[in-house]
Amino acid sequence: MNVIAYLIPISIFMGGVGLAGFFWMLRNGQFDDPEGDANRILRTDYDDHPKE
Repeated sequence: MNVIAYLIPISIFMGGVGLAGFFWMLRNGQFDDPEGDANRILRTDYDDHPKE
């Protein structure tokens, strides 16, 4: 039962770190163009063999 006293605050802390990381990425524009990558793969001018 003493283990729960450690696990609950640790899980709340880890959830807070994840939430803070999500808001940080959201503020820095990580998710600004969600359609760009999805449409980029469907373009016909895609080069399978890039220059070295």
